[in-house]
Formats: sequence, C-alpha cells, structure tokens
Amino acid sequence: MLGSTHGSLTTDSRRARVVACEERTSPVVHGRPAAAGELDVSGRPLYAAVPDLDRFFRPESVAVVGASDTEGRPNTGITRQLLSWAERVGARLHPVHPTRRSVFGLPCASRVTDLPEQIDLAVLLVSDPLPVIEELGAAKVRFAVAFASGFAETGAQGAAAQARLAAAVERSGIRLLGPNTNLNAFERFRDDLDGPAIALITQSGHQGRPVFALQELGVRLSHWAPTGNEADLETADFLSYFAERPEVGAIACYIEGLKDGRSFLLAADRAARRGVPVVAVKVGRTETGARTAASHTGKLTGADDVVDAAMRQYGVIRVDGLDELQDTATLLARARAPRADGVVVYSISGGTGAHVADLATEAGLRLPVLSEARQAELHQWIPEYLSVANPVDNGGHPVGDWRGRKIIDAILDDPEVGVLICPVTGPFPPLSDRLVQDLVDAAEHTDKLVCVVWGSPVGTEAAYRETLLGSSRVATFRTVANCLLAVRAHLDHHRFVDGYRSPFDEAPRTPSPSFRKARALMRPGEQLSEHAAKQLLRAYGIRVPREQLVTSAAAAVRAAGLVGYPVVMKASGARIAHKTDLGLVKVGLTSASQVRDAYRELTDIARYEGITLDGVLVCQMVERGVEMVVGVGHDDLFGPTVTVGLGGVLVEVLRDAAVRVPPFGEEQARAMLGELRGRPLLEGVRGRPPADLDALVEVVLRVQRMALELGDAIAELEINPLMVLPSGQGAVALDALAVCR
Repeated sequence: MLGSTHGSLTTDSRRARVVACEERTSPVVHGRPAAAGELDVSGRPLYAAVPDLDRFFRPESVAVVGASDTEGRPNTGITRQLLSWAERVGARLHPVHPTRRSVFGLPCASRVTDLPEQIDLAVLLVSDPLPVIEELGAAKVRFAVAFASGFAETGAQGAAAQARLAAAVERSGIRLLGPNTNLNAFERFRDDLDGPAIALITQSGHQGRPVFALQELGVRLSHWAPTGNEADLETADFLSYFAERPEVGAIACYIEGLKDGRSFLLAADRAARRGVPVVAVKVGRTETGARTAASHTGKLTGADDVVDAAMRQYGVIRVDGLDELQDTATLLARARAPRADGVVVYSISGGTGAHVADLATEAGLRLPVLSEARQAELHQWIPEYLSVANPVDNGGHPVGDWRGRKIIDAILDDPEVGVLICPVTGPFPPLSDRLVQDLVDAAEHTDKLVCVVWGSPVGTEAAYRETLLGSSRVATFRTVANCLLAVRAHLDHHRFVDGYRSPFDEAPRTPSPSFRKARALMRPGEQLSEHAAKQLLRAYGIRVPREQLVTSAAAAVRAAGLVGYPVVMKASGARIAHKTDLGLVKVGLTSASQVRDAYRELTDIARYEGITLDGVLVCQMVERGVEMVVGVGHDDLFGPTVTVGLGGVLVEVLRDAAVRVPPFGEEQARAMLGELRGRPLLEGVRGRPPADLDALVEVVLRVQRMALELGDAIAELEINPLMVLPSGQGAVALDALAVCR
C-alpha cells in the first residue's frame, strides 16, 4: 500500500536532484504515510526513494553525443540502433558532434547546449564522459548513459577516475547509467505479448541474454536495465522503480556486486510491500567468483552468508544458474496466487511418478495423500491396481481418450491441491499430444497451477513448441529440477508476502534509555575487558552472572562468599581474547583456599604472559543449560550484522550459526534458530529439558538494538557462551568480548 508523501534519498545532495529524479510515494506505516526523510536511530533512511525513470525508458528527446554515420566505425552502428529505438518509442533524436553538420540526414549540433529543446536522455559515445557531464548539467539534461570502460573494473586508477565521474554527475544534477554499460536498455522488445512482464536488471549484459530470449517462448519482457559500474544509478534504483510498474509481474536480476547494501534492502522491502517477486543470481558464493566479480564491476561482493541472509529477510529469491533465473522468474511473473500448497505429481509411468515425487519431497514440497473418496473417483478411469494416492499413475491408456481430462479435473478439484506437476519424460504421440492438450485446456478453466516438464532433448515437437508454449496458463519446464525449484519459490513467495511486515516499520527512530549509559563505556579503537563488556550488556538489560571484580586474594575470598559457592574465577583485561587457551579461567571452586590459590595462579600467568589485568572476576557458576553464541559483526556492504549459533569452545569448529541484518523482528529472530543444525539441543535431547527459547530470542533482539544504536562505535561483540537455561529460567551471558571502532 502506498501513501502520498515523498520518500527520502540517502544524502542531502541527492535529495536536491529532483529535476532528474522525482521521487514517488513512500509506503504506509501502520496506516499512516511515512514522513519524508524518516530515519532510523543510526541516521539511515527507512524507506526507498523511487526514481522517476519514465523519461529514461520512454524519452521524448534524445541526444547522441559522438554520433556518426561513417561506415565501419563502431559509433555508426550504435547511432543507427539508437535511431531505430527512438522511432519505436516516439522520441526525437538529435545527433551531436563537434565536426559534423549532419548524421544520417539529421542536423547535427556541435554541443548539447546548442540543441533546440531540453533533452531527456543523452547517450555518450565518447571515450571519456567526464568533460561532457558539466555541459549536460548546464543544458539540464535529465539522464545520461556512458558506455566507456576503463573505470573501477580496472583497478585503483580506474576507481579514482570513476569517483571523479560520480562527483561530477552529482554536481550536475543529472542521473547517469554506467559507465561500462551497453545498449541493452535500447533493445527491441516484443509488443505483441500479453500478461504480466519480467523486468530485467543486469550488471553484465551478456548474462541477461537468456532472460531476454524468453520473448521467443512467449514470455513478455518490459524493461532491461544494464547497470554497469553504477557510478550513479544502481540496481536498487531500478528495483524500486520496477516494483511500482503495474505491468511488471516479476523482477529478474543478475548481480555481480552491490553498490550499497542498505539501498538494496530498502528497494527489496519496497518490492515485498508491493508483493512483486524478485529473483536474483548473485555472484560471489566462492572466493573465485567474488574476485572475478570485483574485477568486472569494481564493487564489494560482501560476505556471502550475509548476502544470502539479507536476501531471505526481504523475500529475494536467490538462484544459481541463468536457466533457473529464467524459469523461476517466468513462473512467478505469470502464476496466480496459490489456493493451497499441496502438490500432486501426475504421470503415465509409475517409475516417473515415484522419482519426481521423491525429488519434490526432497525439495521441501508437500505432497498430500489424496482422500479415499478422491482416490475412488480417480479409479473410475484408472485401473484399480495402479496407485492414485499421490503420485497419481494413470498407466498410459486413459490419456488417449476422454478419461484423460476427467482425471486432471478431478485432481485439480481437490481442495488440498494447489499445484499439479506432470512430467513427460519424452514424446510418445499421439498420447503425449492428447495429454498436453488436456493439460492446457484444464489450465484455462482453473485458478490452480499446472506445470509440465517436457523432458525431450529435441524440443522441436509440436506438442511442446505449439501447444505448451502457446499457453500462458501452463508453466512449461525442460528439467524437473528447475520445475521444483520454481514451484517451491512460488509457494514460498506467496507465504512470505502474505505475512510480510516490514522490519523498517518497527526500526527504532530514537535511542533507547540504555544508549547514553552504553556509549559512555565505549573506548574508541580498544577491546574492552570482560568486566566492561558485561557492563555494556547490563546496560541493555542482558542478564549476566553475579560477579565481582577484585584485585587481591583476600578480596576474592570475600567476593566468593557473597557470590555463593561454587564459583568461577577469570582474569579480566582489555586484550585477552581467549582466556581458556591461556589457562586464565578456573571453574568449580568450592572453598576459600581454592579461591586464594586460583587468584595467585591467574595473576602469575598474566604476569608471565605480559598481560595487563584490571582485576580478577569472581563469578557465579552456571552449569545447566545450552551454550550459545550471540554476536555483532560488521559487513562491508550491509553494516552491522547479528549472529546466533551454538557456542562454547567448539564454536569455531562447528560453525553452526545464522546471521541477519538489522533491523529485524521477533519472527526473524526465531527463524534464525530454525536454521541451526543444533536446534534439537534447544528443544531438549537425551532427557534434557527444553531450553528457554523466548529468553534466547529476547537476547538476540536486545543485541540487535545494540547493533542499531552502537553500530558506528562497536566493531565486534561476542557473547560466548550465552547459557540458555531450561524453559522459563532465562539466559545468562557467561562471557563477553567487545571491540570498539
């Protein structure tokens, strides 16, 4: 839902650039329009600005700077293509060249400022766009495209050149696509296709070709944004714009690197609010992929587990292959919202049905057993010896006559069934022809999803090329894997948007009462002692054990009496990272003599290791519970992150953790726990009682508040172990490490 007030841009200077980029409406927050420029507690925007890119994609006037009609020159081919594109979109094209009087019979101006009208879009066919930018600003050009390469993708020198270009663009007030982009935005899009369209965003034009080619299979494409190096306009700008376009049914992205993580999340949030699915290939799952992406676009790729988590938080569907991008985006763009999440596999072969049913279950799809009444109905047309419980095996012959359509209709009529998947492993005319025609006809008369996997390696059969591809209601795939991936994404997307509540609506706008107290504890550039780190936790209401910091053996004995035996004693100092490894922790002390001996031993070890102590902690011993770790990190793209996982001394070995990017709510905090392989430990195993999950979630949310409020002051925070006690008894932070920025 949208309100009527304007959103916000990320900087004051960008906010002023409304001539080239008028913002659209901002989302409604709990029934009220969000205030323009509304910021969170850390001073970051809470809502995505939506650039008005209408005049970029459908300009009324276009200037081609560096236009040419000399055969054999690269600029001539580009000029010719732009002439054809301008004619298709109804734009007036003006060649610009300092030494030509005409180009392709059109009058040619020496400079953009000499043109007879204001220009919506300037296409720069020059090797160095920087000198032209100031002139475009003077002429009040709205948009420009720079094809030139040799910028951030080439290294430090190119990055410096790109920074100068970006600064000039910002001063000029224009909006720039590129540099290092291409002509994909000016392709010939088919205008004879109906239905919801796919809008395409790519940082490598070649990687978008398979999606663009979907038009030849009858899938409509509305836009293609090749963002290149993103010196100005970025993926997030186009994502926000496409999410508002009524013709766009899904947005497909090929992303090598993100310019700004926060901008991307705000744009993804806008798409989620609007219910527009976003499907993305994101390069950088491996070190090699990350290095290659950086060399291509000159951007940070970010830690991949953080990227993965951030995309899941906002419903972005991440796929790996371009074929998966094609199939998943197509299904999400065209399929109606599911009536139910039950999937039925229907085939002419028991072997095929069983195989696909196994794969579907493994993919996380729900295959309900059809009711006895439904099975009895199906056995009117299918022999009794064949299974129709799900998967449904028809044995082959019924598809060749009137029974085939009856079977399909009966399956689709079941209220538990939302999706029918029919794998056709290979053509077997005339039965396969009749089968797919029945599926197409049935799909036209139902609001449920009908999927066909056409397994023939040939793909030239009329049943496939004409009947299946001629239907906009049947989702046709060439592989079972892609079909199941797309169906899972379809069901997950609608579950997600049905329950979506934007975390930005809940993000704190003002500091909590804890903030001032916590801020006073920070020591810029230093690691805090355990004692100081625990004071930080206390400031945010996170429970720590009873403990006292002492500086003598006698004081340690008195403290143990107050804390209560048994006790734990630990050396406390600003530069101690792994106390256990150094022998600086003593547990299970039950007498005054043990406490005195432990104090002397701890201080002797510290002296020998050259470690400066602020004292020794005498702590309450907490034994019964599940050891977890909760922490704050900093990602180069997304800023503060919150992690939760299995803790204790094996945290680095097990590496069982889940991560989220603040802000997030309780639902996401609980979802983090569901991602842990060690989740059964929290639920109670081998006679142990279940852990206090509510208390653990509360700690995660309080740590998130710290990340939001202290994100500019804290580089790292780790609570390890956080002892999660049995249900109803809470959670206690037994140790903590904090590093200030």
